[in-house]
Amino acid sequence: MSRIRPPHIEAANSAWTFDDIAGEFDAHIESSVPLYRQGHRLIAELAPFFLPRGGQVVEVGCSTGNLAAALLSANSGREDIRYLGIDPVDSMVVQAQEKLRHDSRASFICDELANLQLPPANLVIAYYTMQFIPPNARQQAFDQLYASLQWGGALVLFEKVRAPDARFQDIANQLYSDYKLDNGFSEQAIINKSRSLKGVLEPFSSQGNLDLLARAGFVDVMTIAKWVNFEGFLAIK
Repeated sequence: MSRIRPPHIEAANSAWTFDDIAGEFDAHIESSVPLYRQGHRLIAELAPFFLPRGGQVVEVGCSTGNLAAALLSANSGREDIRYLGIDPVDSMVVQAQEKLRHDSRASFICDELANLQLPPANLVIAYYTMQFIPPNARQQAFDQLYASLQWGGALVLFEKVRAPDARFQDIANQLYSDYKLDNGFSEQAIINKSRSLKGVLEPFSSQGNLDLLARAGFVDVMTIAKWVNFEGFLAIK
């Protein structure tokens, strides 16, 4: 049975942008990404393994602050930790700041990752973020995240992934289209979204992401979540 239709977001061919959609983002992304909230809960439960006293969390692509809120709420007794959220979209950062206005542990910056010198971190989170960084700049971004981590710290990476061959990719595409139809998207909305993401969202395969992590310096990596063409990795420095 179909659920409530998600908000309709217009975007022209190859012109998807996160600007000016902060008000609709939460409902849209929860209907679009399988296990979206479950991933938040998983990361919130993983966090204490990597956060010593005074530990620092950095989230790249924090959007409206839902993951920050989930992690800090699950670790409400840890007044010593600090959470820095980064996002290049001002309206997203404004919402995140409002959502976490009563939690002094959280702070947010509106900027591109490439422009920043990250603080030494114990936990770095990239939740469906790196896939939007152009492929020719992505390795540099992974290198930057690795360099910011303390030894024993971890990167939690969630990405949409391409399948290892054409047959599996065809299966993945069809299953994902059915998922979105079941969540209230119209067929035309699915096609329009796919066209708008051309050249904007560039997912790599699971192996492609593992190669990026390895070149950055990560040796210990495992998959912690998987739904067909959506995958979460835990990489420890």
